[in-house]
Amino acid sequence: MERLGVALVVGILAGLHTATWGMYKDAIHEGFTVPRYLRSVLVSALAAPIIVGVSGLDPRTASGLVVLFGVTYCTERGLTEFWKTFVRFVDQSKFTIPMQFHVFGRVIPQGPVRWAIAAGHLAAAAALLGWIHALQDHAFAWPRPVIVLLIGSIGGWYSACGGGFKDAPIEGFSALKFVRSPILSALYALLLSNFTRDYVLMALGGLGYTVATIETYKTFFFPSRPRGKFAGKPILHPQFLAIRQRFVPLYAGIWLLVVGSFVLAFLGPRGGLATPPAVGISDAGGGSRVSP
Repeated sequence: MERLGVALVVGILAGLHTATWGMYKDAIHEGFTVPRYLRSVLVSALAAPIIVGVSGLDPRTASGLVVLFGVTYCTERGLTEFWKTFVRFVDQSKFTIPMQFHVFGRVIPQGPVRWAIAAGHLAAAAALLGWIHALQDHAFAWPRPVIVLLIGSIGGWYSACGGGFKDAPIEGFSALKFVRSPILSALYALLLSNFTRDYVLMALGGLGYTVATIETYKTFFFPSRPRGKFAGKPILHPQFLAIRQRFVPLYAGIWLLVVGSFVLAFLGPRGGLATPPAVGISDAGGGSRVSP
């Protein structure tokens, strides 16, 4: 129960992190509601204990905590974006780039075609995860860091292709933007390989930290630049230009906790692919399970 309790806290923090950058960018255009802000918090809080139960991660260790935060972040983003793209129905006229699934700006209405496309997305994601898992016991001739970088980039390529299909027809294609996610997710996966021996956890965690990093950069380094979905749209709720600043300490505080956890993880026992496995530690990673 203690592990699940810590996982719940990690999930809440990951959700607050996501909810805060989302609110910071969107509230000035579409207003603020508590349910919308707490949506990511709820999803992450539910996801993190499940991830711990399935993966065996132990978030009571610093190494397990940093892996769980990234995997939870990725899981929440995947579930929420799928819901917004294929399930939720809202007026799309307020967006420059439609948030529902569209082809060159034309939204595919709810019905068999849209659900078939949604099923295809789920099947593709499941196939990628299954393939990555199958590679776990494969003997590679290449150096292990190269393998981790390649596997870690898979989630980034999946995200980049989806984002490019949605955004590029309307705002144009940027090669730098397209390769940004694969490069960052590969590097983060390599970092997480110090704390887990599981390729799936590396890939998901790497993508989660990639989203957190990119959104932090876009949101807080360029606060006056509207998100692509609101490009060219007027600011309808200017009062939130000041109100949103109150959430910045929370956001920065969570980043400090994450960075501090990484430092503690490097100082403590690791047991990942990038380090010799500790005696008695299983392959699930993150100080996950101790063999009897």
